[in-house]
Amino acid sequence: MRVIESGLGGVLLFEPTVHGDARGFFFESYREDEFRGAVSTDRLFVQDNHSRSVRHVLRGLHYQVRQPQGKLVRAVHGEVFDVVVDLRRHSPTFGQWMGTMLSAENKRILWIPEGFAHGFLVTSDVAEIVYKATDYYAPQHERSLLWSDPALAIAWPLTGPPEVSAKDAAGRPFADCDAFDAL
Repeated sequence: MRVIESGLGGVLLFEPTVHGDARGFFFESYREDEFRGAVSTDRLFVQDNHSRSVRHVLRGLHYQVRQPQGKLVRAVHGEVFDVVVDLRRHSPTFGQWMGTMLSAENKRILWIPEGFAHGFLVTSDVAEIVYKATDYYAPQHERSLLWSDPALAIAWPLTGPPEVSAKDAAGRPFADCDAFDAL
């Protein structure tokens, strides 16, 4: 498995070794020893999530102020533009974002440590993503960072207005968000 640094402290992109032939393919989507070696941590995953969305759906940017979640994300069907924003106040990349295409075709896997907001835009007709989380979903601690905040200037690959939930449409701008003082 190839590990690619993203430029945002701790966010990593994994490119698995895919073995394929006319019958199909095989790859290891998660291997604990390689993951732990790359992220230098002893985090445990406690929850797996599976999300299905249609083209132009934008979900996020989500995070939890208590029980922050690290996430290991991949697309198992279709394609998404996946985005993370650093919300760790003492980080040299505080307020910066990065985006990458995750697809069933490229099989890339994104590691997002605790302290980042996360979201994605579906760029195929339908997309399904699965992700492991290091803590449980806690709706009382969930926050939504405004996906369209001009201060962040995220270059979403939009061809028109996205479809967002009421919660995400009412997300807080970066200047007013609940950021992390220590993680």
